[in-house]
Amino acid sequence: MSKKDGRQIMREFEVRRGRQSFAIVAALFMVLFLAVLYNRPTVLGEFSKNTIFGAQVIVIAAFIGFSSVNWRCPSCNKYLGSDMNRRLCRKCGSRLR
Repeated sequence: MSKKDGRQIMREFEVRRGRQSFAIVAALFMVLFLAVLYNRPTVLGEFSKNTIFGAQVIVIAAFIGFSSVNWRCPSCNKYLGSDMNRRLCRKCGSRLR
């Protein structure tokens, strides 16, 4: 397996960062939309509150699962933690930005 160069690592990190940002916005929108729907379950038809709550749990679990796969260092494949503006990988020291 060939070692990635610095520019390739930075490009791949920016792609991952963009996907992560999109996932945050999408998950937040869905959870808030479902919260409003939970308070008014007849707006879009008949939904039970248990169904809406289950959908919220699924959205949150899907976001966590996606983040655990996506938000990794392009060089060493270790989880990057909660900092979206990270410049260096804490594990391998690769420059990300």
